[in-house]
Amino acid sequence: MENISAQELEERVALLKKFRSLLQEQREKFREYLAVLEKQENSIETENPEAILAHTELEQQVVSNIVSLQKVIVPMANLYNSRNALSKPEQSIMELQDDLADLQKKVLSQNEKNRDLLRVHLSQIRTKIDTFRNPYKNARSVYAEKNSTGNLVALEA
Repeated sequence: MENISAQELEERVALLKKFRSLLQEQREKFREYLAVLEKQENSIETENPEAILAHTELEQQVVSNIVSLQKVIVPMANLYNSRNALSKPEQSIMELQDDLADLQKKVLSQNEKNRDLLRVHLSQIRTKIDTFRNPYKNARSVYAEKNSTGNLVALEA
């Protein structure tokens, strides 16, 4: 086992704590994203456009949070791996990373499922629009009639 100074040990512990907290935060964001996707699936199935829109906006916010968190995690993971190259990775870190990978698979699966549902829904709407016939298409409108009306007004004083 290598001998490290107290300062080096403190740096490694601080790095490990920060990395673990970032991974836990990302795991919570992915769980939140998965919950939003599941609720969005219900909204798609019930054909509730307002709820679909609300879930889509919430989904965009969660995804942007995940992306910004990922920008911090990647360099932190590289730093963690370079510092702990000789020793084996911390078990809790490995578990968090495995849990994150599992959540990512679930999110991707749910996202694909929602996209398929939306495609089906949109094709149904397009079919309804294509088969819609305007009942007033050839009917005469009172507003479209061109009756001859006077355009001169006689004024007598």
